[in-house]
Amino acid sequence: MELFACRASRDFAAKVVDELNNIRYPGEELLHLGSSEVTMFSDGEFQPAFTESVRGATVFILQSTFPPSDNLMELLLTIDAAKRASADKVIAVMPYFGWARQDRKDKPRVSIGAKLVANLLRAAGADRVMTCDLHADQIQGFFDFPVDHIYASKVFIPYIKSLGLENLSIAAPDMGGAKRANAYAKELACPVIICHKSRERANVVANITAIGEVEGRNIVIVDDMIDTAGTLTKAADVLMEKGAASVRACATHAVLSGKAYENIAKSAIKEVIVTDTIPLSSDPEKDKSKIRVVSMTGTFARIIHRVNNYEEISSEFIH
Repeated sequence: MELFACRASRDFAAKVVDELNNIRYPGEELLHLGSSEVTMFSDGEFQPAFTESVRGATVFILQSTFPPSDNLMELLLTIDAAKRASADKVIAVMPYFGWARQDRKDKPRVSIGAKLVANLLRAAGADRVMTCDLHADQIQGFFDFPVDHIYASKVFIPYIKSLGLENLSIAAPDMGGAKRANAYAKELACPVIICHKSRERANVVANITAIGEVEGRNIVIVDDMIDTAGTLTKAADVLMEKGAASVRACATHAVLSGKAYENIAKSAIKEVIVTDTIPLSSDPEKDKSKIRVVSMTGTFARIIHRVNNYEEISSEFIH
């Protein structure tokens, strides 16, 4: 087994390697993060290269494909490089799978980006994909090879339990998140609240209505990602206006584009819990006081270890 990382996920990958070395079996050698480099050209092109042999190896390549699109292109080129260097198998580990929101034709004459990305990964030479909390579970069906779909509930549910909240309710920020919210509520033995939203246009929410008992409840909104935080913060404000005791949120992927940090800081939301599948902005001007990060590196490490040793992985899932 060899592990490599593209530039956007090197910190995440280094922590995964540390976790893997903590769980290795007796007799297994210590792992290291493989050595690679990216040559930049003046016109904006780049060329990834391995600086050590991968011949005959099972190669895990870690990269989240959050914007810009260079992150996806770098992953595809690195997969291609591994195949051309005679790697036996290449497994793309994508903590965040970009373009996942483009999973269907929701209006005429548009692309289905998630399917295109699946095809590109196949064409580049990937033999398997690992990813976390896809925007829609059925995206797994876009692939013609195995997909390990990891759930952040493995880290979120213990965190929520650790808060010791009384009168807990789980909320879905929209109708599409009802299934996820119901799964969390079942595990936590608490009621569900559904928020129904209407949009003016992409990333702009016109109105939100809450369905369920809100008054006096400590509410945790669960979602797969936070982009501009418009839906999340508006839902939190509506829930507080309806008498909620507090509102928190758990969202796997911290995309946090546009005025997301500002929106969260100014909202009625008490705390936003995200994972490290996408690194937070390094800009010191961004207000991160309400944001807590829980790590998925241990979960990814255990599943990588099990997959490499042909062991079952279902015990790692809280669906």
